[in-house]
Amino acid sequence: MKKSILFIFSVALILTMLVSGCGGTFVTSEPIPSTTDTAMPTVTITISPTPDLCASENIKAEVDKVHRHMREFDDAAILASNVPQGQLSDSIAELQRIRREADDELVPACLNNLKTFQINHMNLVIDSLLAFMRASDLLAFDCIDIESNTEEETFCQNITSARQQHDQYVLELAKILELPIVTPGPTITASETATP
Repeated sequence: MKKSILFIFSVALILTMLVSGCGGTFVTSEPIPSTTDTAMPTVTITISPTPDLCASENIKAEVDKVHRHMREFDDAAILASNVPQGQLSDSIAELQRIRREADDELVPACLNNLKTFQINHMNLVIDSLLAFMRASDLLAFDCIDIESNTEEETFCQNITSARQQHDQYVLELAKILELPIVTPGPTITASETATP
């Protein structure tokens, strides 16, 4: 009996493999849908172009993001210039915070020069204040009679360079916004206009 069950099972298994291997047809009571009857879902992909941030209609908003940091920094620098030497650390920390935010600001390529002038200016102002804070003789920092290789020389050079970077920033800002640049003309004094 054991052999007959094993024999029937083996025959059934072999027949199943033969039928499935031969690709036989199956008859079902439900029709099998053909591939032409079913519609494939369609996927619509909408591609929206990235706006050109350097285009004239977008540049003002991008410049405002950069300039916001410069205005905040300039205000904080003015306050720092009126703080006693021993209390400068909080002011310097605030200037450094603003500089970090400005440095982290992502800008389009057309504003790279503007940002470079801005960050250079900020670094020079912070370096100048740090040098002033470390100075032992504050009266030596007058930038009039400057001795070579001194704290005063470094401080005065940083101040001059910071002004130059700020001027470059303003010129670049005017260029980007297409603002007219007005250069001061010769000054006429009252003695030059008086007729003898």
